Amino acid sequence: MSAPILPDGGLPTAIARVDVELSSPRYPTGDRAALRRMIPGQPSPLPFYRFATRVLPDDWDRDAASRQSWMAIVAGIALMGPDAHRPDRRLGRVLAEVGYSETRLERLLAAGGDTARTLVLRTARFLAAKSAPCNWVDLAQLLLIRQAERRDDLALRIARDFYAQWA
Repeated sequence: MSAPILPDGGLPTAIARVDVELSSPRYPTGDRAALRRMIPGQPSPLPFYRFATRVLPDDWDRDAASRQSWMAIVAGIALMGPDAHRPDRRLGRVLAEVGYSETRLERLLAAGGDTARTLVLRTARFLAAKSAPCNWVDLAQLLLIRQAERRDDLALRIARDFYAQWA
């Protein structure tokens, strides 16, 4: 099965929509709190389904892995608070700027499945604590890309951005 990555421009648009919706002062505080508390592998709360049917791309629920990945993406953006997504701030560069360890980066880039979803949420908490928004498309792709070669290319780009800070 092909990766549930949206056509060109689709994933960035979807991530921007998630961030705008969750950053809106009109978004219900209780729903936002429920989204922050979501845990990969656990049942989704009703506020997630309400959010997903209104905001996420049509194929967000194409299979269990996609559903769980989108749940982690939404939870991570909600955890980071308003304006978590900054397209101009690539993940690797932001992680280097805020002192993310090489060991954590290695685990994040190598993980798959539920482990990857858990590590993305831990990364979101770390970035939230540092008030460091990033390009959430990078984190979403870590969860959504399934082809090994494309995932390796993504990991290489993130690692290059991380180490470019030290060059």
